Amino acid sequence: MTKNVLFVCVENAGRSQMAEAFFRKFSEGKFKVHSAGTVPSGNLNPVVVEVMKEIGIDITNQSPKTLSQSMISSSYKTVNMGCMDKESCPALFVSDVIDWNIPDPKEKTIEQVRNIRDQIKSEVLNFITSMNNEK
Repeated sequence: MTKNVLFVCVENAGRSQMAEAFFRKFSEGKFKVHSAGTVPSGNLNPVVVEVMKEIGIDITNQSPKTLSQSMISSSYKTVNMGCMDKESCPALFVSDVIDWNIPDPKEKTIEQVRNIRDQIKSEVLNFITSMNNEK
């Protein structure tokens, strides 16, 4: 049975979307991956879409989704991307969450968003390695 991995943040418009895309690309189909937010935005962050396209990953067909109890309960691992909005922080609603504390790309320059993208890619690759080494 394939295990579910869930990436969460508040708006599901940037960080968790990038993490989902990187995880899907690099996990070789060994896991199912989803992302969601506690207060989802209406659209993806356009700068996030642009910096992902720069490295050959198209997320234009993804959309922000609302975090649900069924997503949480069916997840093998849940990663919180970081919280800037303490009232809506997914870590308040999810037990046994891994917290990466990655800055929110909202209202950041394209260069700052590239750095966030690269940080997320590195975290995802390390996460996949650790999951593959689990017995």
